[in-house]
Amino acid sequence: METLFSDGSLTFVGQDCECIPPWLSRKYGTVAKRLDLSYNRLRSVRGLVGFKILEELLLDNNHLKDDIELPEMPTLRTLTMNKNEITDLEKLLDIIVSKVPNLDYLSLLGNPACPNQLISMEKDDEDYQRYRYYVIYRLPKLKFLDSTAVQESERKEAKRAGAFMRVVSTEKGKFESGTESDSQEENYTPLPTEVAQGGEHKGTFGKCRYVYYGKHSEGNRFILNSDL
Repeated sequence: METLFSDGSLTFVGQDCECIPPWLSRKYGTVAKRLDLSYNRLRSVRGLVGFKILEELLLDNNHLKDDIELPEMPTLRTLTMNKNEITDLEKLLDIIVSKVPNLDYLSLLGNPACPNQLISMEKDDEDYQRYRYYVIYRLPKLKFLDSTAVQESERKEAKRAGAFMRVVSTEKGKFESGTESDSQEENYTPLPTEVAQGGEHKGTFGKCRYVYYGKHSEGNRFILNSDL
């Protein structure tokens, strides 16, 4: 396997590895400040535990999923995980907050957890911006997120409303909030129990379970012809 090391930078790219070889950390763990493991088939990064002074870690184009386990890396400033298979943004951010407290740069483009058009044409700029607010809210030290510098206006909005911007994933149109039993949601409808008849207008009042932000609102599908 071809391994390149120069001036604290270790490159181990395109080796078809599913895990980090133990010899890599034994040989370079105390001297490598930059580690590029892109274009492998990594499903685990447990071998990172031997790298003690990493400042930059590139994990692009692998097969990393939500079960990823990062070791404590207090010196790490840059982490790129573009084009992997991460779907749970909340879980990943919990790990980063706990294990990588001094991160300046994070990039997650090409993962299902990053809602932009690289993943789905159904996503738009508003979806992506809400994602940015939430990530910045969780990681206030970030200077760059994905390919764009964090703006001061984003920091202010993230501080003000970032807690409410958590991305809620859906599957076949069903919300997965993780806060209530999904079994009670299947029969939920915002419509009144009685359908309006003969020009009568019936309404309902109460607390909505979900708030939808963005231009693709589905509210219109709950309007009946007799209500127009």
